[in-house]
Amino acid sequence: MSDDDSGWQDRLVGARMTVDSEFDDRVEASGFARQEWGLIMTATEFDIEDGDEPRLYADTEHLDDIMPEVQKMTAQGPMGGQQDDSDGGILGSITSALGLGGGGDDDLTEEVTEAEQLTQAYAEELQSHLESRGTWEDIVAAYREEHE
Repeated sequence: MSDDDSGWQDRLVGARMTVDSEFDDRVEASGFARQEWGLIMTATEFDIEDGDEPRLYADTEHLDDIMPEVQKMTAQGPMGGQQDDSDGGILGSITSALGLGGGGDDDLTEEVTEAEQLTQAYAEELQSHLESRGTWEDIVAAYREEHE
């Protein structure tokens, strides 16, 4: 996706604000805190899979890059302080950061998978919202115009 593709995406902004508030329950039910979800959404881009029935999807290509930061947020706890958990607190965080802690890669893979599933569910909800408002076809038309 290139920088000149932003026109149709600009049309998503208002709808995203509405869907964000409607999607809060899903985020709260997930393994992610609000701040973590915000970081995940920052690394997620939305694109359209064009075809007979175009669909909005979450491009999660950059999630692997930010998930270590999400894990750091989790380890710091809600007030930014280090949690005293079973992996050894600060020492456990240091060993995990060095790749010496147990289960780090498995935990990361699980978090990436959960984030991918949640962002795709968000994309589906966003498309559904756009369809119910009658703006989906306009966005698809703008997408196609930009990709001619």
